[in-house]
Amino acid sequence: MSAALDAWRAAGEAFDHRGHRIFYRRQGGAGGGPCLLLIHGFPTASWDWHRVWDGLAARFPTRVAADMIGFGFSAKPRPYPYAVADQADLHEALLERLGIGRVHVLAHDYGDTVAQELLARHEERRAQGQGGLELESVCFLNGGLFPEAHRATRAQRLMAGPLGPLLVRAFTRRAFGRALGAIFGPHIRPTEAELDDLWEIVTAGGGLRLAPQLLGYIEERRRHRERWVGALLRTAVPRRLVVGPEDPVSGVSLIERYRELVPGADVVELPGIGHYPQLEAPSAVVTAATGKGL
Repeated sequence: MSAALDAWRAAGEAFDHRGHRIFYRRQGGAGGGPCLLLIHGFPTASWDWHRVWDGLAARFPTRVAADMIGFGFSAKPRPYPYAVADQADLHEALLERLGIGRVHVLAHDYGDTVAQELLARHEERRAQGQGGLELESVCFLNGGLFPEAHRATRAQRLMAGPLGPLLVRAFTRRAFGRALGAIFGPHIRPTEAELDDLWEIVTAGGGLRLAPQLLGYIEERRRHRERWVGALLRTAVPRRLVVGPEDPVSGVSLIERYRELVPGADVVELPGIGHYPQLEAPSAVVTAATGKGL
């Protein structure tokens, strides 16, 4: 573990979600200015945001980022009913615990889907005149907003299938590096030291063995498409897509589908960038996520 990752972990806090310890990072607090909720993707954790964390401070003095259950430094219970709705519950419970009732959202990958569920709940509460968590804006990075436009990697497809439990046992640090490097842009590759940190996060607490269960979100996206895509299309909450088009998973196909379906599509393309814009082009992500309209 690098000194930077160790410091990130040491600065974290924990809370209880359904009897399990959840790690989170917080800067600022209730009443400390606009709050940004950062929701990470699969298979990593809140560490994904470390390169943009400080840069976001001027616009968002309060920032909150959790390792979702099954990820990173949070608990990895087995058995457990891992589901997008439960991850949304986790974030709502954390924000309530912190006394935060209004948030802007920055989400990536699997986190995009969790954000869509939060957006669907927001719309339901508005329609029913109920109180609860208010979303002030949502900024999506590369992710599977539309299941028909998502191009899962071969490793993801295999691990999500019946052979998944066997395959994860043979998945090595070297294979992880190849898989992750393949979805970065062509000119910006993670260093070996960076990959070591990400591998540390993925494997912490036996996390790798949960990959087949966590990948159930791919099927969830298909099953709940009407709810999650519907919320994205109908909401009046300001939303922006910031995307690296070199991503083979959710790059050009996502951009095209988003512009086709989302009214007044607000899209910021980052040329030469792949699946992890917040790691590959942190300054550009900060600019886009704090820009006018959000």
